[in-house]
Amino acid sequence: MKIPIVIAVIVAIPLIIALFRKDDYLVIREVVINRPKQDVFNYIKLVKNQTNYNKWVMMDPNAKLDFTGTDGTEGFVFAWDSENKNAGKGTQTITKIVEGNRIDLGLHFIKPFEGNSNAYLTTDSVAANQTKVKWGFAGQMKYPMKVIGVFMNMEKMMGKDLQTSLDNLKGVLEKS
Repeated sequence: MKIPIVIAVIVAIPLIIALFRKDDYLVIREVVINRPKQDVFNYIKLVKNQTNYNKWVMMDPNAKLDFTGTDGTEGFVFAWDSENKNAGKGTQTITKIVEGNRIDLGLHFIKPFEGNSNAYLTTDSVAANQTKVKWGFAGQMKYPMKVIGVFMNMEKMMGKDLQTSLDNLKGVLEKS
């Protein structure tokens, strides 16, 4: 009789904790690239270039990629479909561009889970030939998905991948 009660308590604890966790999350990482600001911005505003530095996009070289519209302009859509469960399926749309400073992206995930998030990349001059790129990723985890957050730290998990992507970007731009 005690074993079913213990099991029920073990299952209930994360469910109860998740009720009190915030729905929203924001993960931000940055890197300084030894290139002029406009060069860096001109590269990152072209979403197709993410195939050269974005860890998530590079996860499956066999993913089906589809591009709609004019890259580097508001409304451009980058869609991906992968058999790799870590890459999944979804779209990324340029929602706003502040020329030379910021690009905002709307993400719609279809697989392995349905959801929407927002991301942005900004560029700030540090010196004539140095640019700080900041990449932010914001989203929501509603209940019951928040239960995952009890066991996994979104900041750490996503932050590591964002930093890897930024480090890749730095490598690509400093080589060219």
